[in-house]
Amino acid sequence: MQTGKGQCADRLRNRLNSRQHKAGGYPPPDESRLFRKGDASMPTVMTHALIPAALAVAAGRNRIAPRVALAGMLLAMLPDADVIGFRFGIAYADDWGHRGALHSLAMAAVMTGAVLAVRRDMRGWGSAAFLLFAAASHGLLDMLTSGGLGVALFWPVESARHFAPWRPIRVSPIGMRFLSPRGWETALSELRWVWLPCGILMLGSLALRRSLRMKA
Repeated sequence: MQTGKGQCADRLRNRLNSRQHKAGGYPPPDESRLFRKGDASMPTVMTHALIPAALAVAAGRNRIAPRVALAGMLLAMLPDADVIGFRFGIAYADDWGHRGALHSLAMAAVMTGAVLAVRRDMRGWGSAAFLLFAAASHGLLDMLTSGGLGVALFWPVESARHFAPWRPIRVSPIGMRFLSPRGWETALSELRWVWLPCGILMLGSLALRRSLRMKA
């Protein structure tokens, strides 16, 4: 049986879910169905990996080595591992729920530090800054989405969820529900607001470097 304090916390969490989902235009999720065996949110995960990949291509392999770029892509995808919590009864709005602690700037620093602790070849200032940006980019990109709960960007200082003032990216359904009309809307939204700009950045930087080599 829950104590009065526990019941109060549950009511507050449910109210937070309802308000934030209404703000994004979607009903509160059925958490029991958000993550099931075989579900995945790979299209959005790959979009997260694209951010550090594009930056690495733009910077060039002389500045960002391929192994560092790969590590950055993995760090950018890692925060979404928190969806596993749904299977163990961790609520969306909890600190360790989806878009919670693992999406924070603090955990981005912890994950970057863990990589640097085991990979001495990545300990340069440039590589460290790139890895930190890659890890932090996941939460920052999620703040640009149109629904779901916000991001616990400043955990553990505070547990509040945050969105950016401008949210052009359609929020992604979790799991096989991505293969639905709403999922295709998400894909088109990510293509417009993330893949297209990143593609322009990569192609533009490659063309510029080629032009400079030809003039040298």
